[in-house]
Amino acid sequence: MKAYDRVKIARSSSRPTALSYINNIFTSFIEFHGDRRAKDDEAIVAGIAMLGDMSVTVIGIEKGRTAAERTMRNFGSASPEGYRKALRLMKQAEKFNRPVITLVDTAGAFCGVEAEERGEGEAIATNLVEMMDLNVPIISILIGEGGSGGALGLAVADRVWMLENSVYSVISPEGCASILFKDSKKAAEAAECLKITAEDALSFGFTEKVISEDEIGTESFYRQLKEDIYNEIKTIRAEKDYKEARFKRFRAF
Repeated sequence: MKAYDRVKIARSSSRPTALSYINNIFTSFIEFHGDRRAKDDEAIVAGIAMLGDMSVTVIGIEKGRTAAERTMRNFGSASPEGYRKALRLMKQAEKFNRPVITLVDTAGAFCGVEAEERGEGEAIATNLVEMMDLNVPIISILIGEGGSGGALGLAVADRVWMLENSVYSVISPEGCASILFKDSKKAAEAAECLKITAEDALSFGFTEKVISEDEIGTESFYRQLKEDIYNEIKTIRAEKDYKEARFKRFRAF
């Protein structure tokens, strides 16, 4: 399958969103709101939940499905408040020794003037620094689009997993084509050059696991993913110094 075909699948409105994973994998989910500075960002859903018998913090970038939902969620493009809310929950997780699971699906952080005025770049950069030093296991799963700093702001983790048809890139194929070829219609060509597929990421070591989508959205799919996350958290916790390993993982790039 061509890279741009994967992009189209990753963007599909019929694809399970972060809330689909939260509702089918975790129980007793309690959502938290607000960054304690300005407002709540609907593009990021964050809270505490149970993963089997394990208490965890779950943070997901939610795109929504219907036109109304996507508008409310700003199409999954988070503002500074969203990243600050996520960090607030991650620091809380560290305080109570809860593992953190993030679900990433965004074309990129919101690039509006008001977001820049409120410190979008600073908020993402702070997350990168703080997540690198967070003293609890972190698993990040790319469930759709993984666009630029908007994705990376929630993906500094001990394990980064990708769905089979998810993508991970510093820029969208259309944006890359506009810069390189002066023609956004050459997005398919740009997608091949960018090496943005899960298979590419696995070959480069950017991801440790590519999750099959043969049964995506089914009960068995969520059950298996739940088991995998649970077991991986136990594996990470058993490692002598997973925080140092996390640092070395990203320094290697």
